[in-house]
Amino acid sequence: MARAVHRTWYRIALGKPGGTAALVAAQGEHLGVAVAAAEGHVDGSFAIAAEVATGDAVPLGESVGKQHVVSIAEPVGDAPVFRWPVGVLPKLGRTEAVRGIRRGYAVRPDPALLVIEAQTTADHLVDLFLGLIERLPAADNLEVRVLDHFEDAGSTDIWLTSRVNAKKVLRFLDDFDVELIHNGHVELSVYVRAHRATLRLTEHKTVVWLADRSDQEAGPIGSVTPGSGALETEMIGWLRELEVPHTPELVGITAAPHFHYRAAKSRDRKKLSEELYRQRLRRVDVMRPARDTAE
Repeated sequence: MARAVHRTWYRIALGKPGGTAALVAAQGEHLGVAVAAAEGHVDGSFAIAAEVATGDAVPLGESVGKQHVVSIAEPVGDAPVFRWPVGVLPKLGRTEAVRGIRRGYAVRPDPALLVIEAQTTADHLVDLFLGLIERLPAADNLEVRVLDHFEDAGSTDIWLTSRVNAKKVLRFLDDFDVELIHNGHVELSVYVRAHRATLRLTEHKTVVWLADRSDQEAGPIGSVTPGSGALETEMIGWLRELEVPHTPELVGITAAPHFHYRAAKSRDRKKLSEELYRQRLRRVDVMRPARDTAE
């Protein structure tokens, strides 16, 4: 007997061309399926906020069993019309803290580490992350963290490639962008061990460069020995090449209650783990991290 498929109704705010917005109810096996259905219902639209539909907000009558998206004649509220990267969305009605969201990068204050974080839009995220990897002088490993909130597993599985180079990392991520880059339950890290640095795509779909500040004197990253690279200047130059502007204050999804979700046509946790194993990654650890503010 086939397993019954459970579907949930969500209320999804959609940004539309011209900066307007609309509200729909959409049904799906998970939020990613509902978002895809909602965006397909309104030409040129993109999700800007969501919530689980409960009680009177669940469509009834003509909608039940006949269609999976229903237009709602209600105002969207103050959700910013921002094209969030696939994998994260703020909670509908709780978006006050992200009104200032914009594309940009900022240097985070830290006495020991150089921390540069960039926030961008859905249509630019792959180009940004892969573009930075392409510019790195070397890449030693790719780490894939399948996080605890993926299907509420309660633990984070850490997968690691063998020693690789940047070209192999790029090829792997290009092949599995839907599964990994467009998955808010996954965090990716590329290690550059010679410079004690990490390029990370966080679970919140920001791109972060982390490097030891003792590695920050004169000279470009790829030209001289470790310990003599102006990593901050180099990374900022690359961000500008990739059309990411500087912003004095970076507002991200973590400022508000939010959802993590995966793309509609992506594997569940079990099948993703099986695929990582087939691709010869090793599961090197299982952790039980603290929860964040995700709904």
